[in-house]
Amino acid sequence: MQHEEESTLFGLMAEFETPDDLLAAAKATFAAGYRKIDGYSPLPVHGLGDAIGFPRTKLPWLVFCFGILGGICGYGLCYWVSVIDYPMNIAGKPLHSGPMFIPVTFELTILFAALSAAFGMFIANGLPQPYHPVFNVESFARASQDRFFLSIEADDPQFDLDKTRNFLNGLNPHEVAEVEN
Repeated sequence: MQHEEESTLFGLMAEFETPDDLLAAAKATFAAGYRKIDGYSPLPVHGLGDAIGFPRTKLPWLVFCFGILGGICGYGLCYWVSVIDYPMNIAGKPLHSGPMFIPVTFELTILFAALSAAFGMFIANGLPQPYHPVFNVESFARASQDRFFLSIEADDPQFDLDKTRNFLNGLNPHEVAEVEN
């Protein structure tokens, strides 16, 4: 019967009152060998991502590459329109004039980079995500107001319900709650 309970269990979540408590708990949890952990906070907590072992994102490289692509597209568009598709010789000026192409090139660089950042962020964060098991914990409603939470998932290799609960209680949380699927 207990095996059935564990199969519906998403993990355990500890509630803390200050960001410093959350950061200290996250560092201790990672140092204890837990790897499937996550922190929830109503405000950015500097160092929390590193404390829980959050991997570095490749999003800056994606944004850079799409920015370069946007610049190439902008310059190529101006060149194609002015030199190849519809050349107009006005007052003997050259058809290919680099300074004239700068505004369009700059704007398309920014457009491509911004769109790749926005869509890349949504994809990398798995958004939109209208449901997550942590929403089942009643006190989690305060995560967007004034409380800080640390969760350890049940599928962590080191997770044992009793040992993990005792470990989290040793971090002096306000409360430790079970998170059901």
